[in-house]
Amino acid sequence: MTTAHSHGALSLRQKIYQIIEVGRGDNGASRVFDVLILSLILLNVAAVVMETVPSYAAAYGAQFEAFNIFSVAVFTVEYVLRLWTAVEVPFLRRYPPWQARLKLAATPALIIDLLAILPFYLQAILGLDLRILRVLRLLRFLKLSRYSPALHTLVRVLSNERRSLLGASLLLVTALLFASSGIYLIESHAQPDKFGSIPDSAWWAIATLTTVGYGDATPITPLGRLFGGFVMVAGLCILALPVAIISAGFAQEVNRRDFVVNWSLMSRIPLLAELDAREVGELMPLLHAHNVPPKSEVLQAGLPARAMYFVASGKVRMLHPEADVEFEPGDFFGATSMLLSDAPSAPFVTATKCRLLKLHSEDFHRLELINPRFCLEIRRRAADPSTVSR
Repeated sequence: MTTAHSHGALSLRQKIYQIIEVGRGDNGASRVFDVLILSLILLNVAAVVMETVPSYAAAYGAQFEAFNIFSVAVFTVEYVLRLWTAVEVPFLRRYPPWQARLKLAATPALIIDLLAILPFYLQAILGLDLRILRVLRLLRFLKLSRYSPALHTLVRVLSNERRSLLGASLLLVTALLFASSGIYLIESHAQPDKFGSIPDSAWWAIATLTTVGYGDATPITPLGRLFGGFVMVAGLCILALPVAIISAGFAQEVNRRDFVVNWSLMSRIPLLAELDAREVGELMPLLHAHNVPPKSEVLQAGLPARAMYFVASGKVRMLHPEADVEFEPGDFFGATSMLLSDAPSAPFVTATKCRLLKLHSEDFHRLELINPRFCLEIRRRAADPSTVSR
């Protein structure tokens, strides 16, 4: 009986894990869960903002509080379920349950989940209506990073480039100190009320380095204005560094993601999986991954084919008048028409949702110069009557 109960609990835990973690929209329950959590996060952000308006707070204060309690209850259950299902996470399965849950709790995503509910419990324990704790409810907005690839990519880029960003920050602090000290030495006698000390001068230095220039503190001596001009130019150069670092990080992350996606798709195609590392490196930049919905026309009859396609997943049909020809994962089509600069005799339509790798004709001819063996195999199979469209 204990064994059956344990098996039942494990089965339930796996199902919950599939819904809150692995599913990610692949089944109905997961889609409903994602939509509910996303909606609740956005509604919480809107509620916190609207609650700061005195008229709304006076008229709907009780409703705001009830909604906050409901949201905390849902987010708390979500947090507990994520900890409970930690043993189902692939990279944590080798640890004892308590250690797996502890390691998961220390991840950035779970820390954000904890911060989303912590202000409510701190307020309840302390028994104080601390305004800062109520505003901290805006941290629930960070929960969107779990569901937003863009935010997730940004967090990953900031983490990967933290050393470079730290170096740029130190350079900015150095420029701030020199600008504050310089303007203090130059302007302190002329304007002791605005530049009477280095901390007072730091406000001007920040506004000038960032090129905001509020105008509440400005140098009036010729040397001070000349020095201010140098600080402005230096600020433009220094502030460009973090932007360049993050931009380069984004580019690397996108290239890394494309590499992983293309490599994963290539491994599903026998002809491409047989290539060695050098050949993969030559071919991968030329392939373009496409997600194509069902009943979409990939190649049109009567129009010249400018590319060939490899089927990584799904099914594609050539709607021939005599008999349809079906292409499954591992097949390719359109090569014959592409090589002959001809139009296919029948349209190619996706039968299901497909992942296709597209190779343009000009890229194929470029590839022939560096990897003639692979391209010769494509030509041989395209000319074979038994695989004429493959």
